[in-house]
Amino acid sequence: MTKRPRNAAQTRADILAAARRRFAGDGYDRTTLRAIATDVGVDAALVIRYFGSKQDLFATATEFTIELPDLTDAEPDEIADMLLPRYFAVWEEDHSFMALLQAAMTSRVAADTLNETLATHVAPTLKAATPDHDQQRIALTDAFVIGLAATRSVLGNLPAAELSRDELRQWAAPVFRQLLVGPAPS
Repeated sequence: MTKRPRNAAQTRADILAAARRRFAGDGYDRTTLRAIATDVGVDAALVIRYFGSKQDLFATATEFTIELPDLTDAEPDEIADMLLPRYFAVWEEDHSFMALLQAAMTSRVAADTLNETLATHVAPTLKAATPDHDQQRIALTDAFVIGLAATRSVLGNLPAAELSRDELRQWAAPVFRQLLVGPAPS
């Protein structure tokens, strides 16, 4: 193993980057601390020293934030335009989210982490817009958004993946509006 220069901040950043790649590519269950350490050129004990357990490293590597606007007084026809660009930015630019999404497809730990993140950081914002049936509307909106992200970014479904952000917004906005604020089924 080649000796790395001593730079704790850089080593920590390299471990996180390698963990994101591994969790995204191999999933939570198949990713090992030893493989992450090898990718970085350090001993697995150093990974444990910086991050503790595999689950702790996963939690740190997949933390992401999504800045959502206040929807309290939003017009129903404006909600999709207010939210979808924020979601697109996370899907397309946040490697932490992609690692979490990909790992959630095969790991209960990752799925629970994703669900907890949605419940904590997304649901309160969406609730401000829903006229009724908050839990159902938020759960279905989350399912729709996760489905779009997975189809576009994980599966690489070409018709969906090739749409520009604006084209995708145009297709998705009516569904998004219906789920969040449209008439509830009778």
